[in-house]
Amino acid sequence: MNPYISIVIPVYNEEGNLANLFDRLYPVMQAMGKPFEIILTDDGSRDRSLEILKGMVTKYPEVRVVEFNGNFGQHMAIMAAFEVSRGEIVVTLDADLQNPPEEIPKLVAEVEKGHDVVGSIRQKRQDTFFRKTASLMVNIVTRKMTGMKMSDYGCMLRAYHRNVVNNINRCQEASTFIPALAQTFAASPSEVEVAHAERLEGESKYSLYKLVRLNFDLMTGFSVVPLQLFALLGILTSLFSVAFALFLLVRRFIVGAEVEGVFTLFAILFFFIGITIFGIGIVGEYVGRIYQEVRRRPRYVVRKVHGGDDVR
Repeated sequence: MNPYISIVIPVYNEEGNLANLFDRLYPVMQAMGKPFEIILTDDGSRDRSLEILKGMVTKYPEVRVVEFNGNFGQHMAIMAAFEVSRGEIVVTLDADLQNPPEEIPKLVAEVEKGHDVVGSIRQKRQDTFFRKTASLMVNIVTRKMTGMKMSDYGCMLRAYHRNVVNNINRCQEASTFIPALAQTFAASPSEVEVAHAERLEGESKYSLYKLVRLNFDLMTGFSVVPLQLFALLGILTSLFSVAFALFLLVRRFIVGAEVEGVFTLFAILFFFIGITIFGIGIVGEYVGRIYQEVRRRPRYVVRKVHGGDDVR
């Protein structure tokens, strides 16, 4: 019997949270009274997470564990679980319990109303000021660059209809951001408000560098707006340069030769060089993504899938 709901959870160094996660998640899924499966991807954990997950496989017949042969990132871990999922509704959930499993029925009910992608908006976020500010910036920039209407890109508690998951599985990009990718396939997206809790064990896996990297992935993976903006900036800069050159020519005839403004000219030159280097960086980002795609290397390597096919 195929499951009706698939719960997908990426795991990386979460040994302190896994027991509590199952203590809360399992009763929620049983109370819903529908066939379900729980798929966890161990993303190369260096602690006892994989050992604990293997123990869950023997204890719960609904549990399957995808074991990665290294660390490939949160979104690749979710993609790997999508590949083996079978549910009509697929719900993604982080293992750190900042998004309560008790909110899952709310998302499932929204999908059953006819929505194919259901996002979530975290209420009263229990994160640091830095995390809140970084997330706010990512949300604003992504909405402006991609035109997608999502309130909270950083919350991974989301639900997808099987049709959307199948379309995601057909995509083979070397790097991607699943909520934005799902949004491109959504015919009737929706959002619900969910609770948010403070992380009790472990630490966040997103450093400042990873947050910046995520923002670049969002901008260059789902939009060419950065290139268009830089092209527009190049046109405006060229027009300004021509006007400034004419100004200097006229000034030379009126005032004569002078050297007092040489440092101003250097400052202007450095400004334009900075713009040029910034533009080259944007172009390089797109070229780098193309390079990753044409190599056609595996996005992730699965060492083994633990767990059987029996689903209650």
